[in-house]
Amino acid sequence: MSTEDLLVQFRRHAQSAMALNIAYVGVVNGLFDALRGLGQAAAADVAARAGMDAGYVARWCDAAYAFGYLDATGDVFRLAPSGEAMCPDSPGTLMPLAIQSVIGAHMAERAAGLMRTGERPGESVLGERQTVLPWFGPMLEGTFGPLFERTICPAIGAFEDVDARAGLAVDLGCGNGWYLRALARRYPRVRGLGVDGFDENIHQAAEQAAAEGLGARLKFLRGDIHELTLDEPADLIAMNRALHHVWEKDPDELFRWLEASLKPGGYAVIWEPAWPDERSALRHPGMRVMAFQNLSEHVQGNHFLRPREIVAAFAGIRMHAQVHLFADGKEAVVVAKRAA
Repeated sequence: MSTEDLLVQFRRHAQSAMALNIAYVGVVNGLFDALRGLGQAAAADVAARAGMDAGYVARWCDAAYAFGYLDATGDVFRLAPSGEAMCPDSPGTLMPLAIQSVIGAHMAERAAGLMRTGERPGESVLGERQTVLPWFGPMLEGTFGPLFERTICPAIGAFEDVDARAGLAVDLGCGNGWYLRALARRYPRVRGLGVDGFDENIHQAAEQAAAEGLGARLKFLRGDIHELTLDEPADLIAMNRALHHVWEKDPDELFRWLEASLKPGGYAVIWEPAWPDERSALRHPGMRVMAFQNLSEHVQGNHFLRPREIVAAFAGIRMHAQVHLFADGKEAVVVAKRAA
């Protein structure tokens, strides 16, 4: 490939990044939703509907038009199909891609600055940009919710077993509570407790559960797993893309806590990105995002895990674990059962 060909290719990449940045501005400020509610409107009316500054919204409308999110007749704008797809509640919403683009840029900048010192500031980096944290949970829900509900739930028998017991499912690192809400919708006898370290996530989780009529079965609290004591042993403890966030501290202690906090016959269900055994797998287009995210995880004091590492940790507490792979092997759900 010639230098000129490379230049053309990377200019396209740059424009794709700009397109997602424009979408991010529209998502987090409710501009796509505002225009959908209006049907069609001038920029000033979109600004008024969203409660935003008219000057900024006028410039955003021009940029969103340039990148094909909006169509226009004169000074009146309406959503194009790609703009409709960015609305957070649209079926198959593309909103997560916009959020990921800005989180990725933020993490790249932090990694660049920290690489000289080796500092790893931890989870606090997610709260460094005021518009990011409120959208982190919805991003995860939009990205992984459909996979969980359509594919993972039917494949994991532990969920049905816990429902038959009217059991307690605990979600450690629950975010906005999407996982427990999905369980509660599917399994009407399951009770849930979600634990997370961010007040923003706990507020969203409780609000969403109440809005869906699930508040009586689902509770959420702010807490740290290293200081957490359950009021009753759990029938199921889930960690959804959260185990790697605490792995480097003391995995042996964590797994002993898991075993001790489960009822006899209870389940641990660990969902993690499946870091490959061979580096060459990272060249596959479907794995490239994981490689970038692992750099972001290093900033937060974490790293992705191989499924066999999780299985070995369960073996250390005498719990047999089984690995279920999804999404072409990129996602691993490891299920272990405590002896009855």
